[in-house]
Amino acid sequence: MAARALATKTTAKKATSTAKTTKVATKTSKSSAPVKPVKKIAQPKEPKAVKTPKIAKEDLAFRVGDVAVYPAHGVGQIKSIETREISGTKHQFFVMQILDSGMKIMVPTKNVNAVGLRCIISKDEVEAVHEIIKEKDVTLDNQTWNRRYREYMDKIKTGSIYEIAEVYRDLMMLKQEKDLSFGERRLLDSARSLLVKELAFAEGRDEDEVDIELQNFFDN
Repeated sequence: MAARALATKTTAKKATSTAKTTKVATKTSKSSAPVKPVKKIAQPKEPKAVKTPKIAKEDLAFRVGDVAVYPAHGVGQIKSIETREISGTKHQFFVMQILDSGMKIMVPTKNVNAVGLRCIISKDEVEAVHEIIKEKDVTLDNQTWNRRYREYMDKIKTGSIYEIAEVYRDLMMLKQEKDLSFGERRLLDSARSLLVKELAFAEGRDEDEVDIELQNFFDN
């Protein structure tokens, strides 16, 4: 009996020890695997619309109503300033109407200097133009007409009134020596028209009056 009671007691102790070990193991298992908090995924922000910067009017070389000179075409008036979209980019243009022909030309406001658009000369500069025309101590080029024509055309295309004055002077002097060809007469008429129109605006005078004055420089 004593031996059976001792065996029963020993078996109970082993069962109790096994239960404690299982409980400790369970606690250890829970503590070794902590639950990590779920991170929030940041939502992408919508891109902000980029505004096209506006060009201030005071930054423009000319305003609506101004009179300017466009190379090889002469005096014109700025009729409007318009915005056009080219390849997804907005650009501003001066819309200019040439007074003699009525032609309309669009000039990018940022490329004024590149294309040669300029203001009309001042009254103080008129006398310098007159001095060029009155200068008779010049040697006319004896090169072929084709080369001379190209040279004169290049001068007219610069838009410089001083270069145009030289073309007018040379052809007027040549006219006194011989009859001008058809091409020479056309160049002379072009140079005269460009000169007269700008000088008339610069001095506030009538165009016919200015034209007669220029011709008188060669009659004396």
